[in-house]
Amino acid sequence: MSHNTFGHLFRVTTWGESHGPALGCVVDGCPPGIELTEADIQVFLDKRKPGTSKHVTQRRESDTVKILSGVFEGFTTGTPISLMIENEDQRSKDYGEIAHAFRPGHADYAYIAKYGRRDYRGGGRSSARETAARVAAGAIARKVIPQVQIRAALVQVGPHAIDRTQWDWAEAANNPFFCPDAAAAAHWDQYLDGIRKAGNSTGAIVEVEAEGVPAGWGAPIYGKIDAELAAALMSINAAKGVEIGAGFASASLTGEENADEMRAGNDGPTFLSNHAGGVLGGISTGQPVIARVAFKPTSSILTPRLTLNEAGEEVELRTKGRHDPCVGVRAPPVVEAMTACVLADAFLRHRGQVG
Repeated sequence: MSHNTFGHLFRVTTWGESHGPALGCVVDGCPPGIELTEADIQVFLDKRKPGTSKHVTQRRESDTVKILSGVFEGFTTGTPISLMIENEDQRSKDYGEIAHAFRPGHADYAYIAKYGRRDYRGGGRSSARETAARVAAGAIARKVIPQVQIRAALVQVGPHAIDRTQWDWAEAANNPFFCPDAAAAAHWDQYLDGIRKAGNSTGAIVEVEAEGVPAGWGAPIYGKIDAELAAALMSINAAKGVEIGAGFASASLTGEENADEMRAGNDGPTFLSNHAGGVLGGISTGQPVIARVAFKPTSSILTPRLTLNEAGEEVELRTKGRHDPCVGVRAPPVVEAMTACVLADAFLRHRGQVG
């Protein structure tokens, strides 16, 4: 299997499967002399790990990270940093019935079509468990660009969106949804209870904001920072759409409405709006970089669905196991991590080109 690596100068390779003995990543290109400990990484893994509330999978994983290389006496050495997270609570027997049948909405059929074989235990490499390695890599990326503050929030669950006039970043740390609107979080609690008890699932939208990105990162045409961010966010499991700034809503705006007007400021231009999401011509403008990711409903549901088995026979399948009724609930730390990796890479490339 190829294409397990992303990035240019800050390069991340993830490895491992959902029900294997461990998973992890190798981060290459991290500059030397950066203070780094396992605790620096663990704080972000703890935000993503399963079993943290009734609205996520009850698989019990500590997601304890081990640094195997690339760090000496508390500082990065400039050599590849290898990280490992052991799997502790696999229940492979839950997947016996789907060993030879394709779960609708999953990558089962696509993997067989491409490779002729697949690891059916929890989806193997296609499982969202792989995102733990991305979060670990993102923690290192944040160390490369400490001047940038990256934070993500869940802004919609199913058809229920937050009230943006009530946006409070502090509130996002007070509920299990990373939700900046207390009233919306309370409503989602009841809504997801019903979804979970019905054995069903729902989609969600996550919004990420990166403040402190200076003007000039990225490159025109084939190195656009928004294009690379979109690709990184679309690579997250269950992501089905990405928009930058106003995104699809900009299609309904006029040129007068969409243009981000500028006035003179003390430290450069001051923008009167940010429909561009902090990127123009593929290059950062100094405004916050803003993106949103739409996640599809979890494909593993208790409702029987029509499908095929590997023999081509029509069967009915009900997925067992422990699953998130809404994958978006645990997605914000993953979205933050991928944003951090893209921006760290953009910083190193910008420094390499213009000093």
